[in-house]
Amino acid sequence: MRYTPPKEDSLLNEIEDTFKNYNLENKSVLVIIPDNTRTAPINFFFKHFYKLWFKHLKKLDYLIALGTHRYLDIKQKLRRIGLSSEAEFESNYRGVNIYNHEWKNPSIFKYIGRINEAEVSRISHGKLKEEIDISINKMIFEYDKIIILGTVFPHEVVGFSGSNKYLFPGICSWNFIDVTHWLGALIKNINIIGIKETPVRRLIDRARELLNIEIIYFNMVMKKDRLAGLFIGDDYRAWTEAVELSSKLNINYVDKQFSRVVSIPSGIYEDLWTASKGIYKVEPVVKERGEIILYAPNIKDFSFTHGKTIERVGFHIIEYFTHNIERFKSEPKMVLSHCSLVKGHGIIKNGKENPAINVILATGIPEEKCKKANIGYMNPMDINLNTFKNSRDTLSGDTLIVENSGEILYRVKN
Repeated sequence: MRYTPPKEDSLLNEIEDTFKNYNLENKSVLVIIPDNTRTAPINFFFKHFYKLWFKHLKKLDYLIALGTHRYLDIKQKLRRIGLSSEAEFESNYRGVNIYNHEWKNPSIFKYIGRINEAEVSRISHGKLKEEIDISINKMIFEYDKIIILGTVFPHEVVGFSGSNKYLFPGICSWNFIDVTHWLGALIKNINIIGIKETPVRRLIDRARELLNIEIIYFNMVMKKDRLAGLFIGDDYRAWTEAVELSSKLNINYVDKQFSRVVSIPSGIYEDLWTASKGIYKVEPVVKERGEIILYAPNIKDFSFTHGKTIERVGFHIIEYFTHNIERFKSEPKMVLSHCSLVKGHGIIKNGKENPAINVILATGIPEEKCKKANIGYMNPMDINLNTFKNSRDTLSGDTLIVENSGEILYRVKN
């Protein structure tokens, strides 16, 4: 596909136009951004928002949409905005604050409303029958204008990321994260990833309607590590245009399914909770009874924030959890959802769990821990990628090796 990536002059013009079009003069502005597990030129926008806007604003701050990811320390924050030292930040960007979404602290949230049971049931096509109370980080009510600066990629829970997903689950309370992720797990990754209109997206957009604030969306589309498109607006249109481009650039179509996929996650991921995107994005091209080997020797934890829960519940297909819901009713559904997405799709047959694919972790997570958590293990020291690349299966087309996995979705043509 041909596309024309925006040039710097064009981007600067759009930043200046946004200032005028949305009347930012003497306003306080909060920019919501992703953490370091999303490829995005946040550094470019951070630099030029400051250069072009700061002297005209009352305030310019940033909030990192963590969901339930771990908080960023000062070094990680600086890396996100493209700086190498705290001294450089304090000298050149005095007056700017960068906040973590402190999701562990219940006092940061403000209740914004409820989606009733009938509406939840309608949106979820009957998969959920419950009312949902929704709260969000109250910091957003302390500013005149909110900007969401985020990328749009195929996503395993929502369909496509970006836009209001940076609010829900980005900076909302845990219970709504539970609900949206559970719904996504019930629908299953293979039925939702890379789909624009999904029940989870509709639920998130419905929650947005409870917020009586103006939001300006900077929807970015990436081609590898380069910005391929920027779509700015205050409504659904800007996200729709971003999805259209992302569908063309971030979905890789192959001719057939494979018996084995060796997925090598991008180095931006530091635990399985995030690196498992290297599983979700290739699952659609794995044959029934095939396998995914996630090769990531640097990954040593199931999750920095939910590791103990994962060890307790284990990795299972979603039907295993729904058939044993009483046993797991006190566990966070967000974690159950993650565990089912990692395990992949499957069925319960004769009372037993039958995963459709075999997921094998060739990571720094010990074999004993993997076995206890019901997930496959392979010693990464025993893997020679050159051997895989030159193996008979690979050369005959039955093994696919995917490098820097996690953001590009793989699908079979037609």
